[in-house]
Amino acid sequence: MSFLWNLAFFVLAIAIIVPIHEFGHFIVARLCGVRVLRFSVGFGRPIFSWRKRPETTEWVLSAIPLGGYVKMLDEREAPVPAELLNEAFNRQSVGRRIAIVAAGPIANLILAVLIYWILLVAGVVEPRALLGVPAPETAAARAGFAEADQVLAVDRTPVASWVDFHWVLLKAVMGRHDLNVTVMDRDGRRHERMLNTDAVRFDSEKDDPVRQLGIVLYRPAVIGKLAPDGAAMKAGIQEGDRVVSIDGRPISNWNDLSAAVSAAPEREIELVVERNARRIVFHLTPRSVMEDGKQVGRIGVGGADTPEWREKMLIEVRHPPVQAVGLAVKQMRDMVGLSLQMMGRMLTGEVSAKNIGGPVAIAKASGGAAHMGIEPYLGFLAFISISIGILNLLPIPLLDGGHIMYYFLELLMRRPLSERSMEIGQQVGLALLAMLMAFAFFNDITRLFS
Repeated sequence: MSFLWNLAFFVLAIAIIVPIHEFGHFIVARLCGVRVLRFSVGFGRPIFSWRKRPETTEWVLSAIPLGGYVKMLDEREAPVPAELLNEAFNRQSVGRRIAIVAAGPIANLILAVLIYWILLVAGVVEPRALLGVPAPETAAARAGFAEADQVLAVDRTPVASWVDFHWVLLKAVMGRHDLNVTVMDRDGRRHERMLNTDAVRFDSEKDDPVRQLGIVLYRPAVIGKLAPDGAAMKAGIQEGDRVVSIDGRPISNWNDLSAAVSAAPEREIELVVERNARRIVFHLTPRSVMEDGKQVGRIGVGGADTPEWREKMLIEVRHPPVQAVGLAVKQMRDMVGLSLQMMGRMLTGEVSAKNIGGPVAIAKASGGAAHMGIEPYLGFLAFISISIGILNLLPIPLLDGGHIMYYFLELLMRRPLSERSMEIGQQVGLALLAMLMAFAFFNDITRLFS
């Protein structure tokens, strides 16, 4: 069922993002006077088509909803009547051709800005920037962060939520600079903490960069709802109990609890809770369930979710419509910058190429985002739209960026490239893309079976 869920939301993402990309090409082509013969949503056999008049664009819905394309009048593809030559793509000036080709990736970036603007105006409920206990020997532990510290500002810039703080940390790790973090402890006192980011490495086999710093979200291991048939309820655990340790290992937050239980399917564990200032020991056996192809343990508990807890832990972030425009553009620009930095560091070996994900990784991420709700899924769509926009702008033949590269060479040489040169470029581009896809699939398969 999870496979079908992931697949459905992956297809939905592609069915939204790629037609927007193609619509960018379409609208600029029409503005430049180029005749568009067909706009297809999807590939393969057409299952529906519509055309207002014989000389206008044919709108097509095709059987395979994984993409789409725009077909323009072009002498390189078919003979063009003399009276229509001025409407052929290949007869346009170099500047117009560059604009038409660049319009697709730019449409993806505009879509991301629109999504971010919607989220900023509608408001999103996010965790407060409250910190859990940092892992020993991490940068956060050395800086003096403590449980329940609330982040107020980073380098004197206010921080609204955990998402804001997480994003600032990612940019700092990529830029390799230290951060001056202002926090308020549980007693209401303010402190300045200097956080060093030098030791962090982007690697799919390690924790995410923020966890490598020792920064974790404050989510105490306090029991909320209990499943009636779960091992926890049968053992006598009650709502409000705070888990202190499992098999002698200290538990400081909900992530620790979840990880310890997941690692013990069908194996008895000793779980110690704190209740009314005294500690109680329980012995119980997590039930084994299959998740993402692995057997994991479950004891039938959920985290605390009372109104008091939500008020303490969550905050609604909302912005006025006009202000949100600038913030949305900045968010898109920051994401583009971070993505380009990641690509650059992959080329230099500073970032592991194992971080590259293929369709399986994207599908899993889309399904996970959809499980969390409409807001995370929209954020995922914005991220994928930006990624597709950046990928298409790379100067690789077959991609939009490769065509733009050809047109700039044409400007420099004052003549179009030869057919032979373009054929060689297409072959090189195809080989590069094939290698990239093969590597992404390899990473996907490795993650599935590791």
